[in-house]
Amino acid sequence: MYRGFTKMPHVQYIHTEASESLCGVKLEVNKYQYLLTGRIYDGKVYTGLCNFVERWDQLTISQRKGLNYRYHLGCNCKIKSCYYLPCFVSSKNECLWTDMLSNFGYPGYQSKHYACIRQKGGYCSWYRGWAPPDKSIINATDP
Repeated sequence: MYRGFTKMPHVQYIHTEASESLCGVKLEVNKYQYLLTGRIYDGKVYTGLCNFVERWDQLTISQRKGLNYRYHLGCNCKIKSCYYLPCFVSSKNECLWTDMLSNFGYPGYQSKHYACIRQKGGYCSWYRGWAPPDKSIINATDP
């Protein structure tokens, strides 16, 4: 578990709807590890088709690195979706997400290979991880 320990220190069950037609997800329990996003309601954890649900072994190396080392560096950044051109960011703390233009959102190249992180001067931008980031802003090594 990456986040949510303060609200749910011990998760025993993940709740979802009974079928995909009701936005439920089918998980192969005790066979695979998953990365799940969801919500907590009334002391229970819920996930569904509108959340990110992926087998851990199906994540790209960039996504795994993002979870372990990079995504937290973008907590003050906003991702702004671009559905049609032209698209522009309206503040320095935004990254323009263009996966919606070609892949209808998921799984696009940006979401598989980049992280939106804060850079020098407070600007947010997409980071691929090829060149080491500015160490004055990011206090981490490039894994």
